[in-house]
Amino acid sequence: MPFGLKPHLSLPRIVEMNLGFFGLQFSFGLQQANMGPIYGYLGASEGRMPLLWLAGPVTGLIIQPLIGAMSDRTRSRLGRRTPYFLIGAILCSLSLLAMPNSSTLWMAAGLLWVLDAGNNVTMEPYRAYVADRLAPHQRPTGFMVQSAFTGLAHTLSYLAPSIMATFVDRDLLGPNGIPVIVRMAFVIGAVLSISTVIWSITRVPELPLTPEEQERIAASPLTLPATLREVRDAVVEMPRPMRQLALAMLCQWYAMMVYWQYIAFAISRSLFGTGDVHSARFREAVLTEQQLGALYNSVAFVAAIGLIPVVSRFGARSVHVGCLAASGLSMLVIPSTSELPLLGLLMIGIGFGWAGMMGNTYVILADSIPPQRNGIYMGVFNLFIVIPMLIEALTMPLIYGPILGNDPRNALILAGLLMVAGAIATVFVEAGGRPEPKLATN
Repeated sequence: MPFGLKPHLSLPRIVEMNLGFFGLQFSFGLQQANMGPIYGYLGASEGRMPLLWLAGPVTGLIIQPLIGAMSDRTRSRLGRRTPYFLIGAILCSLSLLAMPNSSTLWMAAGLLWVLDAGNNVTMEPYRAYVADRLAPHQRPTGFMVQSAFTGLAHTLSYLAPSIMATFVDRDLLGPNGIPVIVRMAFVIGAVLSISTVIWSITRVPELPLTPEEQERIAASPLTLPATLREVRDAVVEMPRPMRQLALAMLCQWYAMMVYWQYIAFAISRSLFGTGDVHSARFREAVLTEQQLGALYNSVAFVAAIGLIPVVSRFGARSVHVGCLAASGLSMLVIPSTSELPLLGLLMIGIGFGWAGMMGNTYVILADSIPPQRNGIYMGVFNLFIVIPMLIEALTMPLIYGPILGNDPRNALILAGLLMVAGAIATVFVEAGGRPEPKLATN
């Protein structure tokens, strides 16, 4: 094979290269499913709770563009992206071990900052690694496999406390009031975070740099001023389709943050008739919400795989419009639903939306950016995720009482409306249309 030509990878190899993403997303799933209740156990109020989630958007805002740019210009024996995988995975593992042992609210919030820093160090170099390693005609498969692993990892992470409850009393609490089954789930996440990354980089190492890539890296040294200039230039020169995605990303990620923060509290009221976070009924509501979360993530896992040929035929943009609309309509119906079976059906719509968010948007992005700047643009694109999260964290405490009536069910209605708005905004993106046939590279 000529030097620099990307080999065609079999589906099992693409799965192996994304296994580390499974460990990373298991960590994210534990965070989504448990941080709201953990904050509640440690005394946080519902209205101010979004402020305690600032770690994710702030660390992502600062770290991911810089790490993305740095990974584009890193040369090491391990490769361009691999050093960042390892550093991030170690930080994640240590934070997951410590999180459920937090003795105070601010200790948990501080550990969340470290956990999100580790996740963010790993995230965009991993996405760039997939774009680097695969020929253009295989990228949709690569990113949809990532999306599938996101669904699978979140399914298992959401279920982990319930699985632990088959061996350990679900009402057995640690000294800080956090259930022991939650602590056990976080230990599992710590092991997976590091072990899966090591598997991926060992089984599917990065490709050697081409002479052109080596020359370009040598001409742009790995220093902080050069990195900041690279980020600035990338923002100024951002492709038009990428700019057009900004509004859709604002709507969908604001909505998902609201959903993650308030779904357990909404179900506690609608299904269990309580808002008391220290009651056994609230703990039962949390386990029920996590089981529903596992359901929508399992749907996302299956949908991500099933959508691969659909995206290849109709394009990521059209498929994403349908995914966001399904998710938004489900969120709108959840607050008025008091029957568990119907809630289970609504999780199908949430699952399709989540599958689209984790796969389709990156297919659209990869088609829009120059390949030599995969790392920096994957990092800059993360601003379209973390800025909506940051806006949500700062605005929800202001509107939760006056506009939403201090009711988490109304928060979910807001999330549903935003998801539908995101679907409408996606229609106008000038990328991700019906793809042209591509010949396989052997």
